[in-house]
Formats: sequence, structure tokens, C-alpha cells
Amino acid sequence: MATFAGLITISPKRKIGTIAAKVTLEELATDDLTITGHPVEAGADITDHAFSNPAQVVIQCGWSNADIEALSGFAEELLYDISQGAFGADYVSSVYAQLIALQKSRVPFDVVTGKRSYTNMLIASLAVTTDKESENILMVRVTCKQIIIVGTQVTTLPPAANQANPASTASTQNIGFKQVIPAMPASGGTVSPGAW
Repeated sequence: MATFAGLITISPKRKIGTIAAKVTLEELATDDLTITGHPVEAGADITDHAFSNPAQVVIQCGWSNADIEALSGFAEELLYDISQGAFGADYVSSVYAQLIALQKSRVPFDVVTGKRSYTNMLIASLAVTTDKESENILMVRVTCKQIIIVGTQVTTLPPAANQANPASTASTQNIGFKQVIPAMPASGGTVSPGAW
């Protein structure tokens, strides 16, 4: 986030939780609707026969050890890194560690893409390829899936005496311990106790 003369605040547009992508190559968003395959009665509420699946977005994004954030730090460390040709060698590893920690936390977060913002997202998968050309960069494919959070309520059922069929509609009750009785063979014959 950058502030100019205390007047304007500019935040990075694309984020995975609090992690801002330095470069985004691709965003693939999917919004699916599950629709019944069974016949629907004319006049029925169609919403009873179709429901939205969790949103999913796949982001291919990257970071580099040559980024200015990779080079920031104490002057001694920076000079040592430059002298060794490392140029912030731990930066991409630390970003990758942050992504893994975000995934393992299983705490819903927001995702901001170029087209849309998503809430209540979790990282379903992280895919990274490292080869001789990408040793000092982190190119990651992050698959985020939405958690649909709903509210629940507790209700009190009316007394069993007021119900037409309490055996089917009354609340559950603790009626104590029940002894398990072995079933008899299908032939109806007798079996000695030692045969069980």
C-alpha cells in the first residue's frame, strides 16, 4: 500500500488474503449451478430444484527475488546478498511459506481479482514448478474455493401431547441403556450358546 502526500492511498488490486500478488498471469473463475435432472412440476419454485455451488477461482501469479521487497532489509544483509549474487534469495521462499500457512490455517479469507472480490475462500491447492529457469522466482497456481456459510437456529418443539403423531414428530429423549440381543438364524432353528 502506498500513500502520496497523505492524500491518496493505493492498495494492490489483486490479493489472496493479505498476500498481494506481484504479477498475475491468469485468473480462471468458475461459478456453477447444480440443476436437477428430474422432472419439475409446472408452477413449482425452480429455486427448490437448483442451487449455486461454491465459487472457485484459479490464479496463476508470481513473485521474484529481484523484487524491491526482496532487496529490502538490513544494509549488511543486503550487501552480503548482492556480493553472493543471491538478491533476496529467501523472499520467494517466505512468500511460498505464507501461502502454505494460509492454506493450513483453514481460516476463510477474501480474494480480490481483476474482475471480482470473493469472500469466505480457502486454498484448495497450491501448485509450484521449479526448474533451472525459475529457481529465483515463485510461479504458483492457487486454487481457491468458497465456503458457503449459513446460519442455524434452535427451536423448541411443542409438547408431545399436542402432536398428532408424537412417535414420529416429538423431540428425541434419553430412555436409558438398551441391551443388545443377538438375532436368531433365518432358519428359525435353535443354536447352542457356544455356537455364537
